[in-house]
Amino acid sequence: MSTDNLPGVPEEPIARLGMFGAGDSGDTSGYGRLVVRRPARPSAAKPYGGYFDELADALERAAGDVYEGMVERVVVDRDELTLHVARERLPEALRHLRDDPALRFELSLGVSGVHYPEETGAELRAVYHLCSITHNRRVRVEVSCPDADPHVPSTVSIYPTHDWHEREAYDFFGIVFDGHPALTRIEMPDDWEGHPQRKDYPLGGIPVEYRGATIPAPDQRRSYA
Repeated sequence: MSTDNLPGVPEEPIARLGMFGAGDSGDTSGYGRLVVRRPARPSAAKPYGGYFDELADALERAAGDVYEGMVERVVVDRDELTLHVARERLPEALRHLRDDPALRFELSLGVSGVHYPEETGAELRAVYHLCSITHNRRVRVEVSCPDADPHVPSTVSIYPTHDWHEREAYDFFGIVFDGHPALTRIEMPDDWEGHPQRKDYPLGGIPVEYRGATIPAPDQRRSYA
């Protein structure tokens, strides 16, 4: 939804209106006047606190000279650590996190897709949630790619359980995981057009049949205004 010439909605930082940011009458949540302002992109500096410093130091030792080109940004927020990693270095970073004795993130809790349409050049994100059973620690790894080149290296060879998770991120967000053994849709039909969890995906208006009943588009249902 455009916020041009709307009172009380600043141009910076980026803002949108409504719970879902729908640009038409599709937002029937009752929160159409909600104003969402995005804070500046966070970045943390050492000392991070807790075991985060030990984790970052161990990864830096394991990666050696390529560490600076591997970890683009570190974010500490709500007592959680996120490493923003260059996508071409993703498999290498995950191998270090899994195999180095000081790290030992042997368990992956899954791969998530995220869509930030306002982040030009980094609209799509793949997020990896890792857990170290050995050291009782957690870390989040995040990579970004542009919508015009939505490619990220597959990590199925490192964490085999990423197989279906990467398929889901491809299905719903359109992230192409290069090297995946069988990258196909996992929930939507094979001939489905588009990726339903992107924020620019149409909100409703798609004919749906459920046991013979047709579900109308949101703007044809009850209004909460």
